[in-house]
Amino acid sequence: MKAKILLVDDDRYTRRLFEDLLRTRPVELHCAASVAEAWKQFRATNYNLVLLDQRLPDGNGLELFAELRRERPRLVAILITGYADVRDAVRAVREGLFDYLTKPFENLDELEGILSKALEVDGAYREIAQLRATLDARRGEPVIIGRSAATERLLEQVRQIAPLDTTVLVEGESGTGKELVAKLIHAWSPRAAARLLEVNCGALSEQLLESTLFGYERGAFTGAAKTTPGCFEQATGGTLFLDEITDMSAKLQSSLLRVLQERQFMRLGSTQSRTSDFRLICATNRNLETEVREGRFRADLYYRINVVALRIAPLRERREDIVPLALHFLDLYNQRFGKEVGPIAPEAMRLLEAAHWPGNVRELQHVVERLVALKPQGPINASDLSDFTRPADNGQSAYPVLYAAAREQFERAYFEQLLKAADGNVSEAARLSGLSRQNLYVHMKRWGIVTES
Repeated sequence: MKAKILLVDDDRYTRRLFEDLLRTRPVELHCAASVAEAWKQFRATNYNLVLLDQRLPDGNGLELFAELRRERPRLVAILITGYADVRDAVRAVREGLFDYLTKPFENLDELEGILSKALEVDGAYREIAQLRATLDARRGEPVIIGRSAATERLLEQVRQIAPLDTTVLVEGESGTGKELVAKLIHAWSPRAAARLLEVNCGALSEQLLESTLFGYERGAFTGAAKTTPGCFEQATGGTLFLDEITDMSAKLQSSLLRVLQERQFMRLGSTQSRTSDFRLICATNRNLETEVREGRFRADLYYRINVVALRIAPLRERREDIVPLALHFLDLYNQRFGKEVGPIAPEAMRLLEAAHWPGNVRELQHVVERLVALKPQGPINASDLSDFTRPADNGQSAYPVLYAAAREQFERAYFEQLLKAADGNVSEAARLSGLSRQNLYVHMKRWGIVTES
């Protein structure tokens, strides 16, 4: 389905430029020359993006944006301004405008990139709204957010194996969402009405893990004040999720293998054999084949749990998921903290997409949470991310060597150093750079280098 864009501008040359620019793209461009005409079209069509000229025959773009946003709070809109209107545009961005464009348009590639990013954000907002509706309809069922091929492939695999009562091994780096995948498999399985028990094997000592899994009779060991059933027993009819399975000791690996083979076990301190029917899902952030080869994990247990293996790709291999995830977390923590932080500016989004994310989705979630917690309100700009996406300590960049990312890092650093060299004087900085004062001001505002000089 084609994205629908509404351009509200009475200048025929601007309208012709956008018509030519978007002619070969899979979008429908609708034009309006006034506020009244814009309202008529806006109410008739669910637009993915609205482009608003600041100065219109019967009003102005900023006021129109505020009114449109009252009807559609998640509206993605871009303001078209002259250089004299830049201060108003910056104020509008703080109030929820996605971005602003300045006339005359000097770089059509950059213009097209901003439009693409705006449409991507609209698509992410719609996906999140649909997922929230799914959550409400299915009463808290877990969802996986992402639009990358890797995520789509993972979801398809989960759909295929969830109804089958087979053991699943989930592999992936820390922070990729292995626990969420386990929850989704359970939710889509015939065992969904029963319990899902989760045990982190790396967080418990050998003795505590053994008693947690097998349960124990009163007096079985010091501190065993009462008989307590273990996870094998409690998971009967449901699912048992063993996270970080490679941290399990050799003794417990042997004990787990016997339980899986015989489906029987005994509580600690008991001689009575018990039977349990549970589905096993295991997860690890290590390469199990390497663990087996180097003698740290039993080969027979590996073959027993590696019936169906799912790999979750690290976030750096599915960068298309970063924007939807960031918007999801932004919405989540705005609701949780009662704030209105956002939107995420295009330059900030590009930095998020270019960052390495060694902590994967969990790291991205914590970054967005801290941003919302520390920022009173307004958009998230590139400057807000300086403490979260800095280069690695080993001197190597935390970002991949992508042209767009490298250019953005250079431009921001250049204008920061330029303004410092001019002692904060914009006119002097413009003279040193060879740019007009108005053009330099636009660049500084775009990169979050706030100044009123």
